[in-house]
Formats: sequence, C-alpha cells, structure tokens
Amino acid sequence: MSKITTELLLERAVPRSTRLRKIETLNLSKLQLKTGDLDPRLFSRLRHLQKLDLSDNLLDKFPNSLTLPDLRVLNCNNNKLEDVTALKQFPLLEELTYENNVYLTLNDDYKVIFLLQNLRLLNGKDITKLANQVRRVNSRKLTSKVTAHWEKFFRDQLPEKHTAEQVKSIKKKFLESVQTNVVYGPSSLSEFTRWRVKMIAEEFLSYSLGLELNTDPEPEEKMDENEDESAESPREAAEDVAQHAFQVTVTPGKRKRKHSKPRSRKKRSKSQANTKEEAAEDVSAEPLHFLQCHSKGNSREDFKTQLWSCVFEPLLDCGARKDPIVSSSRTVATCGGESVCLIDCETGTVLKKYKVATEEFFSVAWTTLTMVISDSRKKSHNILAAAGRRGIVKLIHVAADFCYGEIKAHKKPIATVCFSPTQETHLFTASYDKRIALWDIGIPDCDYNFKASQLLVLETLSIPLRLALVPPCPDQYLLAGCEDGCFAWDIKLDKEQKNRPFEAMFQFPDEDGAMTSSHRVDGLAFLNDDVVVSKSSKPGCIYLWSWSRSFDAKAKGCQRTVSAVMLAELEWSKTDLSYLTLSTCPAKAYVFCGDENGSVWMYNLSNYTTAWSSAKGKRSDKRIPPTQILQWPELRANGEQLSEVLVNNVVSDPTFTYLVVLTSVNVTAIWKKS
Repeated sequence: MSKITTELLLERAVPRSTRLRKIETLNLSKLQLKTGDLDPRLFSRLRHLQKLDLSDNLLDKFPNSLTLPDLRVLNCNNNKLEDVTALKQFPLLEELTYENNVYLTLNDDYKVIFLLQNLRLLNGKDITKLANQVRRVNSRKLTSKVTAHWEKFFRDQLPEKHTAEQVKSIKKKFLESVQTNVVYGPSSLSEFTRWRVKMIAEEFLSYSLGLELNTDPEPEEKMDENEDESAESPREAAEDVAQHAFQVTVTPGKRKRKHSKPRSRKKRSKSQANTKEEAAEDVSAEPLHFLQCHSKGNSREDFKTQLWSCVFEPLLDCGARKDPIVSSSRTVATCGGESVCLIDCETGTVLKKYKVATEEFFSVAWTTLTMVISDSRKKSHNILAAAGRRGIVKLIHVAADFCYGEIKAHKKPIATVCFSPTQETHLFTASYDKRIALWDIGIPDCDYNFKASQLLVLETLSIPLRLALVPPCPDQYLLAGCEDGCFAWDIKLDKEQKNRPFEAMFQFPDEDGAMTSSHRVDGLAFLNDDVVVSKSSKPGCIYLWSWSRSFDAKAKGCQRTVSAVMLAELEWSKTDLSYLTLSTCPAKAYVFCGDENGSVWMYNLSNYTTAWSSAKGKRSDKRIPPTQILQWPELRANGEQLSEVLVNNVVSDPTFTYLVVLTSVNVTAIWKKS
C-alpha cells in the first residue's frame, strides 16, 4: 500500500485543506518516500499546487507523469536523486533546490537550467546570467558545430533516393560520431555537452533533413567526467587554513639529547598543549607538529572528524627544488571528513586545502602525468586522486590549484584507491559495492579536457578494504584485503574477459592455530618484492608471509584456496578494534602500525629479510617485538586533554625522514626521525 493517501495530502497541506484541487502548498518532507510512492493518478488531482516540499526522503528519480501544471517551487534536498531530466514536466518551475543528492553534479545543474526555461533560483542562487549562457550561447555554438560535422563528414553519405534502412544506418553513425567528436567548454561539463549534442543532432536530422526523430525515452548515459563541486577553491581554502587550522606545540619532558626548538604558530590557535613523556635515550623520532586542519566548517572545536589516508607526493625533479638537501618529498596529502590537505612536514604549513561539503574522503593517491602545456611542450605534473563516501573520484592538478574533473566510479562508497606504478593513468578503485574497478583516467590536454574509461571489474565476495599491487609484476596481479579474507586477481589486460573473479583466496592461522580464510584483513602492504605484511582479526598479531611461495602452491595444487606461507608474526596490540591499518617503508625494511591508544608500533626488520628471501627461508618461531613504540603525548586543546585517540593510519616518506600519523580525533601528528 502506498504511503501517500488522499487523507495524508489533505493533512500535510499548508494550511490544511478539505479538497485536493484547493491545495497550493504541500509539505511531504521526512516521510521516507520512495519513487514508487508518488502515484501520478493521485498527484494529477493537485491541479493548483504551486509549492511542493519533498526534502529528506529516499527518492532516486521522478515519475514522468506527475501532472502538476502550476508548480512553481520544488524542494528535493536530501534525497538520492540520480537524474533530473524528468523535471521538464514542470515547465512553470521558478525555484528548485536539490542539495545533498550525492549523485547529482554540475552537469545536472546545466540540464535543469536548459530544460526549465522559467527557472530563476537553483539551490538558492540566482541563475539568470548563467541561464542565458546555457540556453542561448551554448546552444548556438553546439548547433553550429553539429551542423558543420554533418556537412563535412555525412552529407555525401546519404543518397538522394534512400531507403529506410539507409536512413537508420546513417542516423546511428552520425549520432555516435557527433557525440564523440563535438566538444565545447571544459571536460568537466562533458556529460552535459554530450547530452545536448545528442538532442541537437536529433532535432537537426528531424527538422532540417526530414529524418525521423527518435522520441523514445532512453536511459541516461552515465559519464565519467563531472564538475568539481568544491565548496571553496583550493587557493581560498589554503588562505582560510592559515587562520583557522591550529598546531599543537609539544613540550618534551626530560631527555638526554638535544631538541630542535618548536616553531611558533601563534596565528593558528589560542589552544595550548602540554606533554608528559617518559624519558627514553633511544627514541629514534621526535614529535614535530600536531595539526587540526580537517575540521568541518573550519571549526576549532571539531575533535570528531576521522582522518583516514595519507600519501607523500612523488618528486618530479630533485635538482630543481629550492632546497637541495631534500632528497625525498616532504609534502604529504591527507584526507578525512570533507577535506583533502597538502602539508609541508618540515614546517607544518598547510599548503593547500580542497573541500567538498557533501563528501567524506576515505582515500588519496598520487600519480605523475606527462601533460602537453600551452606551447605544445610536454611537462610532468603530479595529479592527486581523492575518493570517499559518494563513490566519486576527484582529480586534482595540485600545482594549478584546480580540480579538473571527476569520475563517477561507483554508486557506493570507495574504501581505497591506488595508482599503478608502471601505467601512470591506471587507477584502481575499491568500493563498498564489492567491486574493484580499474580505470584509465586519461591525460588532460592544456584545456583540461580528458576522457576516462573503465578497463576491468574485479568481483569480490565482501567489501575490499586495502589494495596492494605485486611489486615484481604490478601489471599482472593485485592483492586485496577484504572484510572476509585476502584475495588475488589476474589483472593482465591481454585477456578479453572484463569482469573477473578472484584467482586465489589465502588462508591464515586463527586464534586456535587452525587455518581459515574467513577473517577481516584491514591492513595490507608489501615489505619488499616478496614479503607481504597483513593484519587481520586475530588480536595482537601482524602476519608476514611469502607471496611467491603462497601463489606457487596455488598453481601446483590447481586450487583457488591456498594457505599463506608464513614467515613471521609481529607482536602488536591486543585490541579487537578494526580498521587501524599498517604501512611499510621498503627502502628501510620498516613496518608501522598504530593502535587504540594513539601509539605507533615500529618494526625494523632489516635483520630478517635476507633469511626470508632464501628458497628455504625458515619461519621465525617467536613473535617479533616492536623495535620501538612511539607513545602518544598528553595533548591539551582548549584546556581539555584529548583522550581515546585511535591511530587510523601511519605512513612514512620513502626515506623514513618523516612519519605522519592520522587519528580519530581530527589531529594529524608529524614525527621526524632523529
């Protein structure tokens, strides 16, 4: 039975009414309504309805025949809308809001501006000037390009006396060609442009040439590139951070060695911090900065935003850097909440900040693209990919302070992303939809036009949490730690099969010593070309195992489920909390993992790797203790001590000069190796 009845409509009318045809204002917000609940037969009786509030429901689209001929104001905030084209049935609409519909982008804004000729306000903003550009200038330019494309490539292909089959064939070829080759404006609006080009081309064929116009509704084509929906530009955000992101200065306790003087950050915060640390002569890293730069709305009171991912920026040219002493990048990208930040680890300066008010970022990854600049010369630029709850990948050209595009990768959140180390445009996205997708993000031209395409879809049995490409063969195999196990896929692109099941599922010891494949793997990384480090649901333990020997066992036994060939176990916290992930520094043979008390466990395994690499490498019988545990200092902000600090992630730069710690209390801690 539908949730909407005549009685409900009369009751929710403003003011209440006794006749449906007398209702002018109707509030249907917060009723958990789905698209099927909007009955066209019932709504057709609302002949004089002018204002309709459908906010805070579960609508994913509008029925095509609601028949509200007098509707002027519509509120669809906080729904799950994926398409806006059905709104053309309300031609008198003047005010429209649909904020917090995560699948709608700037392309959809342009569509409704074109379709609704009377629209004046969109999401509370006056669109009068933009509407003229979209409805007239844009249409005129595209019509000219479509006509020119026909004249140049297709006019002579249609014989004077043509059959229906010839008309059908030429029409199909023309529509495909014109949508591919006619471009206008930035690539971030390519979905809208292609939509308009198709519409103009069909009208051209129908009215100019007398060819039949296809009026059958077709499913909206889902594009990969969409417009940046940042609440503020990276440059504006960076300026804002200078005023509102604070740094907690750590005052060390008794130490027997010399310390660098803490840098003053008076402009950043009024808060003070005190620390009490146990004296330790062998401390190999010292706290440098504690930053609060991911606050929601730049609030200094935000100690709840979770920070999830950080990656050091790759160096483009060491010789070109102003500081010749720096042999490794000291710039790190961090993400959490609604923002992505770029931080100089040495100075603690937040260099840039990128925000999307409706997003929660879970993962970031770097790649270096060789782009053609304005004078046709080629130059390398670092590109940052950021993704999270909305299932959309943002592509940011950091040096230009510009998010030049996005990819609608999944309809559910993206847990993690990573780039191929050998194919600069190949990006893996792992989603809550239980799929891992491989994308070619393309290379943007000097106008930032680019084209992304999906190359592979890897099917998983549960949500993938961590990804690791196998170092000796990153174009051949991918490992993933998932909610219910650890799996490997063949990712070679020389096969025709685009959707692929896993090649192998690995088993690990459970708490009783028996081998099991059913466990959450929330930490996964390679220590070197063969040694895999993984953390699973077994408390107090991190595993080290051999990729080659484990996978060889799979090949010999011709079976998909294989036991991981264990090399050692690392002693770790006894907590049963999940998603406290690990990382490695292969150049220094280090493993890092945070815990539930804000501490960082560090393991120097350089004395073990040689023995493990031998063909008869023997497993270490005893658990390997941490080389050192960096204790979380006693931090005070606004007079109160920060407590219950979880370390969600900890990452070092390639040379282990800096260690970046991301926490559950919106604090980024930066340590420097002594």
